[in-house]
Amino acid sequence: MSNRRKFIRNAGLAGLTFGLSFPSTSKTSTSKVEVLEVEGKRVGIIGLDTSHSTAFTKFLNGPSAGSEYFGYKVVAAYPWGSKTIKTSYDRIPEYTKTVKEFGVEIVDSIQALLSKVDVVLLETNDGRPHLEQALEVFKAGKPVFIDKPVAGSLKDAIAIYDAAAKYKVPVFSSSSLRYTNGVVDIIKNDKAGKVLGADCFSPMNTEPNHPDLFWYAIHAVEYLYTVMGQGCKQVTRMFNNENDVTVGVWEDGRVGTVRGIKKGKEDYGGTVYGEKAILQLGTYTGYELLLKEICKFWETGTAPVTPRETLEIYAFMEAADQSKLKKGAAVQLSLLR
Repeated sequence: MSNRRKFIRNAGLAGLTFGLSFPSTSKTSTSKVEVLEVEGKRVGIIGLDTSHSTAFTKFLNGPSAGSEYFGYKVVAAYPWGSKTIKTSYDRIPEYTKTVKEFGVEIVDSIQALLSKVDVVLLETNDGRPHLEQALEVFKAGKPVFIDKPVAGSLKDAIAIYDAAAKYKVPVFSSSSLRYTNGVVDIIKNDKAGKVLGADCFSPMNTEPNHPDLFWYAIHAVEYLYTVMGQGCKQVTRMFNNENDVTVGVWEDGRVGTVRGIKKGKEDYGGTVYGEKAILQLGTYTGYELLLKEICKFWETGTAPVTPRETLEIYAFMEAADQSKLKKGAAVQLSLLR
């Protein structure tokens, strides 16, 4: 019996047949796509205020979905979602229409969603309601991927992972930038050798209810941690109207930087300085590689990024925010843990 099926049984989902997957008795259909629900493979989405929701649905429910997705299908979605960020909630009607075309049932509450699914994509664009939403998912025993930002503050991010441990529910969060081809090549194929430092960049759109880096520059931070690993001890931020650079010093003396692009050409990437080579991280390649990792996570119940690393990423970003408030003074990450 796989770890995934052991987890489902231990979570109290009575009545499932283990070892084999059989269709359920219900079908969700529209004029365009019919989705056959399979026990253990039913995906629910919380939050239709981000393009990630429609992208994931198209990959999983589309006609070209392959074995790399292990048969997972989106069967239900709860649209909300941010209720205070206009650029998010304005998208909900359009994205709701899109997922319905892929056979997804729209429900009116998270509880209604949880009664119909086995695993969850928590996609709400606004990180602030994530703790409250995640608690409902944890109490129902459903493995969950929480899209970035995992929360609206480091305090809430810690509370989410503490609650996941309390309820013994697997949880995974990551930017899709962690799984671009250039990053995978450096990490898996060891082309750079030991990474001695890295400079990473991404666009830096901000949202006033979140620390600056949480909203979009988190992509560059995720790049940085993917190649550098854990162990940052100190963060210093330098900024003006045109530039925003955060410098992290690791415990072993290595230095990594995050540049948030505020003006000019926007892109994602970076440079990795290794013992064997200096390499470019490459450009953004889309959501597919991340979604494959999410499906593997649902199958195994093991997140590919540890809670400790995820929480250090948020400590790094919150330290950068504090350094900005202190006009560029260095901030120790140990003070935030």
